[in-house]
Amino acid sequence: MGQIANRQVIKEQKAASKAERDRKYRRAKAWQMAIYPVGGFGHNAFMFLMGLVSYYAAGIVGLGTVVASLIITGSRVMDAVTDPVMGILLDKTNGRFGKVRPALAIAYVLMAASTLLLFFTNHLVPEGLKLVYFIVLYFVFIIGYALSQISLNIGNAVITNDPEQRPLFGGLTMIYTMIFYTGASVYLSLYLTGKYGGYTNVELFQEMTISTVIIAGIAYTLAIIGIASKDRSENYGTGQKTEAIKLKEIWPLFKSNRPLQMYVIAASIDKLSLQIAGNQIVNVMLFGIVIGNYSLLGTTNAIGMIPNILVLVFGIRYSMRFGSKKGFVIATWACIISYSLLLLLLWLGDPTQIRMDNMGFMTISFMVLYLVGGAVRYVGSGLMMPMLADVIDYSAYKSNYYAPGLISSVYAFIDKGVSSLQQTFVGIMLAFIGFRTAFPDVDTPYSGKIFWMTMFLASGVMLLAWIISLIAMKFYELDKDRMAEIQEELEARRQAAQI
Repeated sequence: MGQIANRQVIKEQKAASKAERDRKYRRAKAWQMAIYPVGGFGHNAFMFLMGLVSYYAAGIVGLGTVVASLIITGSRVMDAVTDPVMGILLDKTNGRFGKVRPALAIAYVLMAASTLLLFFTNHLVPEGLKLVYFIVLYFVFIIGYALSQISLNIGNAVITNDPEQRPLFGGLTMIYTMIFYTGASVYLSLYLTGKYGGYTNVELFQEMTISTVIIAGIAYTLAIIGIASKDRSENYGTGQKTEAIKLKEIWPLFKSNRPLQMYVIAASIDKLSLQIAGNQIVNVMLFGIVIGNYSLLGTTNAIGMIPNILVLVFGIRYSMRFGSKKGFVIATWACIISYSLLLLLLWLGDPTQIRMDNMGFMTISFMVLYLVGGAVRYVGSGLMMPMLADVIDYSAYKSNYYAPGLISSVYAFIDKGVSSLQQTFVGIMLAFIGFRTAFPDVDTPYSGKIFWMTMFLASGVMLLAWIISLIAMKFYELDKDRMAEIQEELEARRQAAQI
């Protein structure tokens, strides 16, 4: 009887706590939390596809490795310049269908149309027009990609303002991301490369494009459905109509917002390192050349999905209890430890012994460190989204301007300016060790230069970035208690505006 009574008391306490949080915050329903993050599935699908564009541009279109890398970098820099303009436009948008839904629909159309034209026709146009044609289509793509990124970030801030729900939302997003990249890696490394014999067959890129357009279309549709009831003016900031921020006010806004500054430093440098380490060329070098078994990439990701999700769930539950900032710091320390050990293992051991049919010390150690490192990396990346939502609300709290599009675009501007260096950085580093006309492929012979360049690109860059992120978090004030204070004040202003 005592146990039954205790259970009833706990149940009543949880119900009372939920009712109190429903009163204080604009919480999302369970089904909204479940399907809106699926929009990231579509966003990641296009990003994964365009991760192959260097192979297509250099090997199929014939633009050359350095030229292709420089074009991609230049296009992304231009994309970063246009981000604040699009952010301001989205902040001014408040029509019948809200802000997020129209932007997601337009973003999908732009990305689908540009990728279909790019991979199906670029190699067919006259030689003198191939370069211009590639630049134009790639620029159309990045406009759509920027719209997608900014509108998804706005949705993250709008769908819930509960400091406990936001880490959960970020966790669900990363679980979907993990599932996508696991499936995409298996699809690419085990199916497409086997079917078409590598990245020299244009049909590989075309089949990947068709699959991406279909998957992304479904994902964006679900996201639009999930955000529909929340995408209204009363859920924007304080619920008041405020004067839109102008372009000339961007720098003062950024200069006076220390949490935004620290977030941008941590998030952008973290993303740059992850993009370099996750570059398809770097994956080919690590698994295809250093380890000597490219199919192991898909196998490892498939095996790791369940433990990765378990670690992610644990990390998000910790963050829900102690806040996004603390969760991010703990995850970053775990990343530093696991990837340092992984680098030492590959240096001091024999990577060619890593085989699924040879479950010795090297294979088991590699699998444990690679999977644990990947899992805690997902925890840190997953917390970037709720932290950006916190920064958006902090900005509204400090200035009474609700500018989620502008805040997202300020971050995107700096983030893309930094991360746009990714492909050029990889291209220049590989050209430095002799790969000037073609990137390393699975058939490239192993050498000491390739090994150390792989270690630098796959681990070293990330370790440096994580150290910088930890320093930035020392000056980031938005922990769980601080966000609770901010949300209470914003709700008080929202209630006052309705009187």
